[in-house]
Amino acid sequence: MNKERPIISYIVNENTLDFEKFQNASLRPIIKMQDEFIFGLFQGYLSKRKIDFNTINISKRRAKAKSIFLKDLNFKYLILGVIIGHFSSEELQIYQENASEFNKRIIQICIQRVQDTFIK
Repeated sequence: MNKERPIISYIVNENTLDFEKFQNASLRPIIKMQDEFIFGLFQGYLSKRKIDFNTINISKRRAKAKSIFLKDLNFKYLILGVIIGHFSSEELQIYQENASEFNKRIIQICIQRVQDTFIK
């Protein structure tokens, strides 16, 4: 499948800090491009562990989704790999300078996307 990274120009401007520029110019478009794949991984995770979200109220679903992304290290690193694998050489260099902080941001954005889109 041929995917192109979406351009999200309205969130990057000249007043944006370099850290935020990377987040908004690289991380968010990659995560948006990989939305369906991330949702598929999440649904597969729920299915494999026999977690039925339909029987849980919305606030507990949101908490469970967050917990899965933060506490299951295999799933967390799988998600990070899905995103980092789309970096260019230059983006990888920027990422490696502050990997810990960018990892937190990647996971937070993915949690929010799953909560906003998948959990209703």
